[in-house]
Amino acid sequence: MSHVDAALRHFEANKSTYIEDLETLVRIPSVSFPGFDPAEVRRSAEGVATLLRARGFDHVQLLEVEGAHPYVYGEVLRAPGKPTLLLYAHHDVQPPGDEAAWKSPPFEPTLRDGRLYARGAADDKAGVVVHTAAVDAWLKATKSLPLNVKILVEGEEEIGSSHLAAFLRQHVELLKADAIVLTDTSNFDTGLPSITTSLRGLVTVDVEVRALRQSVHSGMWGGALPDPTMALCRMLASLTAPDGSIAIPGILEKVRPPTAEERASIESLPVTRDEFRKQAGLLPGVQLLGGDR
Repeated sequence: MSHVDAALRHFEANKSTYIEDLETLVRIPSVSFPGFDPAEVRRSAEGVATLLRARGFDHVQLLEVEGAHPYVYGEVLRAPGKPTLLLYAHHDVQPPGDEAAWKSPPFEPTLRDGRLYARGAADDKAGVVVHTAAVDAWLKATKSLPLNVKILVEGEEEIGSSHLAAFLRQHVELLKADAIVLTDTSNFDTGLPSITTSLRGLVTVDVEVRALRQSVHSGMWGGALPDPTMALCRMLASLTAPDGSIAIPGILEKVRPPTAEERASIESLPVTRDEFRKQAGLLPGVQLLGGDR
């Protein structure tokens, strides 16, 4: 039996234990947003650290920078001369929102139709358990890993990782690795393992539009005077074409188009436009953007 087969067999035999690991983590309401108890996020970090130790990681510790929720670090560096892989996940979660809209309590993991429901059961405490379960399965089944592993579990991803740059500068030597794998993504569908290679990014811009020196009464002055809100709407609308493509001149000049191989890979995915609409929750009559691209 190969080492891979041995690790997979161990995982299957101990899957219930790994699910219990996930249930333990999601019971902690580690909402990182202001206004929620930061002690719960720290308790979550401590819970992650406990799990890392239980699943074979060495030198497990909480790492902190001023103003940030705790990060958790661990390592398995027992393969001299082999590459080092840095694993990433995050243990903080979004607020549950209107709890009356939940079919079960948001922080009480509940199994329905083969899926585990709770805030963080997917994003991203499942990501933590994916890493710990994989490392544990390899160590228990084969007594070693085929490479060196470091893991970093962040505590403020859901609020924009505002301290991440400072954290990386502070701990750059500790986190050095040959490659990084993030499990804050998803499989395309159940039973279809997937590797996400890129996602859409964000650009934040502050724009101030003024037309008058002071406020005036809209009933007296409205109509003839230009409205800054309407001007801003026109500016925003000019950024995209009706088909959803970016309309900013020159912005795509240095963007590499998908290769034939990449297009073929995307087109091979087992999904129809109707299924895509259903998964996204697109309302009837709303058209998808992009045409046939």
